[in-house]
Amino acid sequence: MSKTKIASQSFSEIIPSLKTTDRFAVFDRKEIVRKTVPYNRRDFYKISLTLSTGTLYYADKGVVVDRPALIFSNPMVPYAWEGVCESQEGFFCLFSEDFLKGNDRDHSLQDMPLFKIGTHPVFFVDHIQLEYLSTIFRNMLREFKSDYIHKFDLLHNHLNLLLHEAMKMQPSVKYFKNQNALVRVASLFTELLERQFPIDTPQYQLKLRTANDYALRLSVHVNYLNRAVKQITGKTTTEHITERMIVEARALLLHTDWSINDIAYSLGYEYPTYFNNFFKKQTGVTPGSVRQPTLV
Repeated sequence: MSKTKIASQSFSEIIPSLKTTDRFAVFDRKEIVRKTVPYNRRDFYKISLTLSTGTLYYADKGVVVDRPALIFSNPMVPYAWEGVCESQEGFFCLFSEDFLKGNDRDHSLQDMPLFKIGTHPVFFVDHIQLEYLSTIFRNMLREFKSDYIHKFDLLHNHLNLLLHEAMKMQPSVKYFKNQNALVRVASLFTELLERQFPIDTPQYQLKLRTANDYALRLSVHVNYLNRAVKQITGKTTTEHITERMIVEARALLLHTDWSINDIAYSLGYEYPTYFNNFFKKQTGVTPGSVRQPTLV
């Protein structure tokens, strides 16, 4: 492993595997840094307490983390962490929206100030805050490994303590402009596109379907996104989205027993007719003609 370790929020990050049925997990970074198990973190939010130095990169900007910091990550906003040394210390927890919200379905976590797109997700902490936050994470680790029947209730409370402590802080970070911004924006668009797939349940609905949707997640103007993607890949943003949706639609038609209505819904179409028209326009055939005869 090189001295400069890059860990991006992607399918191949060096952390243990989580299933979509899991709702919460917490880790000491020292214990998992050498494990290599890929997983899809599409459904998980993340809170990190990093004790190491490095650089956090977003689409067209970055921030140098040169002292202890609390970092909040939205699963639909790609980023990359570049550590300056092999040893990476700290803690992080992953959790689903359902775990934190419980029965409150009125608001999305993506509307919460700490996770909202366009807000500042990095909070530098002083030594008093660091001791308090480290204690919360250690308590979470102890409870997570315990056999206590109500441990997830306690973990929910610990998670709320982290959130409230952060809401009392003021982000005070200085971002720098990424010198390779066009390349990075195009790369993160591709990563964000792939992160939505595969669709593994008919209850899941594709969230990002237009260039505007992706530009919002990457916190860049849609014209800037279109220019970056076209210049770097030779294809438009819309062409990439359309091609990937067609690939997924074919896979679902051929390899699942979902109804065409369910497939249409999972791809973001409220009405099957719209999906049928989209598929035929792009492929020249109807969804039903692609499907195996026994599954029509």
